[in-house]
Parts: sequence; structure tokens; C-alpha cells
Amino acid sequence: MQGRLSPLVGGKIQAFPASCWQEEFRTAQKLGFELMEWTLDQDKLYDNPLLTAAGQAEILGLKNTCGVSVSSLTGDCFMQSPFWKTEGSELASLLQDFRAVAKACAAVGVMMVVPLVDNGRLENRLQEDCLVDILKSESAFLSSLGVKVVFESDYEPAELARFITRLEPAIFGINYDIGNSAALGMLPALEIAAYGDRILNVHIKDRMLGGTTVPLGTGNADFDSVFSALGRIGYSGKYILQTARAADDRHAEVLSRYRDMTVDWLARHGA
Repeated sequence: MQGRLSPLVGGKIQAFPASCWQEEFRTAQKLGFELMEWTLDQDKLYDNPLLTAAGQAEILGLKNTCGVSVSSLTGDCFMQSPFWKTEGSELASLLQDFRAVAKACAAVGVMMVVPLVDNGRLENRLQEDCLVDILKSESAFLSSLGVKVVFESDYEPAELARFITRLEPAIFGINYDIGNSAALGMLPALEIAAYGDRILNVHIKDRMLGGTTVPLGTGNADFDSVFSALGRIGYSGKYILQTARAADDRHAEVLSRYRDMTVDWLARHGA
């Protein structure tokens, strides 16, 4: 996850590293990382290099120079300002943002992760219907761009399976977050059996039951069960380390260790 190889921004576990984002590509290359998920905040949205022509060219240049691809985007901006909870002029403005982000994703070839958690969580069926109706109306636009949208959700397995069937599988899918599911007490085998065929991206992190993110392997996430279940369905998508930050600022060292742990789990379970 972009920023995990950079110093904390404002003490936040996750935020766009505006002052050093280019350097993170070079650091990733040195450490042997080949993939990065971009982060996008609502604050200064249009200043993010992903949203500018010059920035997009620089991103693609760094990708080619460093051999570090960007295949997905975590749209924290949508969680921070969820358009499915607004109406009128505010809705129109946020939809304009959504379309601008979709065009930017198309320009650099990434999928969009829309977090339906925390401030963006679906609190009732009215909000779900609003989101689904808007996305259905945007489907042709997204399809023309070749952009896929995946959702991170706190729904129970059966509810998430029901929700995602309302949307076109060629465009919409699920981002499975291991840590979030662990914090909610979900059972990986049941989750992946319910909607595994719609999972297009996986976030790797660990959380305590009902609690926050903790170092990988110290929380309630059952990684063996997760990777075993993903292996059984033949999941072949990406894995993104959205892990806890280092307490002593040794972020590169910690992330490299988490990468090695994940590679071991994957090898063990054929995922």
C-alpha cells in the first residue's frame, strides 16, 4: 500500500505521501517489491499526481524505470466523502469527483477500491439502493474506460453476496480485507464460499477482534484459513500489504518482513 515505505503523514496509518511519493517507487525497487496500490484522499484531491496529466506521465515513467506497477487505487476519498449519503448539489459535486477519479484510473490502468466501511459504510437499504442506482447509471461510462470497481464492506457474507449480485460482474467486484473481517469476527471459509468468485483484490492486514490494526500475526486474523480458502477457489488476483506501521519508523524493514510472511503463507496453501 502506497505510503507504507514512507514516514507517517500527520500521524495517520494511511495517507498519500505527497512529499516523497516518487522516492517510494525507488525504495520499493531496492526492496524487491513489484506492486503498489495508490492512495487517494479527498483533501487536495485534484492536487494528487494521479489526477493530473503531468502526474500520470510521471507515475507511468517511474513504473517503467523502477519495475513497480500500480494496478489498484484505494479510494479513501470515497470513504471520507461518500456520495451515496448525499443529495442535490453535494451529490453532483462528488459524482464529478468520482468520474474524474475513474478517468485517472483509466489513464494509468488501475482498478478502484471503494471502501464501504467506517464513514463510508452502508447504514441502511436506502443508502445501498442509492449507491447501486448510481453505479448502474455509471456502468456504461466505467465500461467505456475499462475501469473495474471493487468494494470493501462490513456486510455479513450472505449480505455481501446479495449486494454484489446487484451489480454487473464484468465491472464490479469485491476487495477482501483480511484484517477487517477478523475485527468483525467473520469466518474466512464462509466469506470466501459466499462470494469468492467476485473477489478481485485482497488487502493483507491483521486486527484484534473489535479492535484496530496490529502487527501481522498478532491479531485475530486466521491467515492459514484465508489463504487455504483462496487457494481452493483458485484466486489469482493481487495481494496488497495494508499492514500496521512500524512503531520505530523502520517501515521498510517491517514491510519486508510482512512480505516474507505472506509469501510463506501463499506457498504453504498454494494460493
